[in-house]
Amino acid sequence: MQKILVTGATGQLGSEFKVLSSNYSQFEWVFADRKQVSLDNLKGLKNQLETICPNFILNCGAYTAVDTAETEKESANIVNHLAVGIIAQYAKENAVKLIHISTDYVFDGTSAVALTEEAKTQPVNVYGASKRAGELACLNANPEAIIIRTSWVYSRFGNNFVKTMQRLLQERDSISVVNDQIGSPTYAADLAQAIMTIVTAQNWIPGIYNYSNEGEISWYEFVLAIKEIGGYTCKVNGIPSSGYPTLAKRPAYSLLDKTKIKRVYGVAIPDYKESLKKMFNV
Repeated sequence: MQKILVTGATGQLGSEFKVLSSNYSQFEWVFADRKQVSLDNLKGLKNQLETICPNFILNCGAYTAVDTAETEKESANIVNHLAVGIIAQYAKENAVKLIHISTDYVFDGTSAVALTEEAKTQPVNVYGASKRAGELACLNANPEAIIIRTSWVYSRFGNNFVKTMQRLLQERDSISVVNDQIGSPTYAADLAQAIMTIVTAQNWIPGIYNYSNEGEISWYEFVLAIKEIGGYTCKVNGIPSSGYPTLAKRPAYSLLDKTKIKRVYGVAIPDYKESLKKMFNV
């Protein structure tokens, strides 16, 4: 029986894999938290991987605190870059199939059209730079790896934008949300299913792939959808990014073009509102 290792098992995507794993009983699953696979312990990481001895690695672990990364550059670089290189090298040396999760934050946000996998990368914050460095380390060490860039991830599990908005929409009379950052959200359960479509496919086609739900919206429009589906009465105001300053700059436009993953692996991608309804159980 082939063994699938999921790193970052307590995160949003890792938690969705735990739910999905019952549908894929042909695999032995290992869900590794930070102790079992320590992405911040570069010296011990290879030994941990050797102990588990997987056939597939789904690297969902990451340093994802975008604003904190601005002051914790070394921590972000270790987890998002250096650890990825070690995992990719291990996978290459042991014929392990590796799927590494990356982000739309590798782009600078100046595009006016949906970004393909070949679009120029130019991160505007430390988090994005560390993730791009991880991509390069992954591909340099292991050209057979698959990298999936995703954006605006949310889930039933963990802390995320949707859950925060659900709480604020219930607690407050009005909230303000930026309306000039454009992209598309990703329901982690959909992403997990897309990844398993790749894992179980007959052909393994390495390279970079984009995945997010269908739709082109701002964060403000996303909150309007959350308000509508949840039946909340709170007033939602759209404001420019300048009205909500953050430590880390965000890309203004990071919509991902999903043509490649649909063409190569036949992945069906739901509309963002349909997936949002699934999370709400509507």
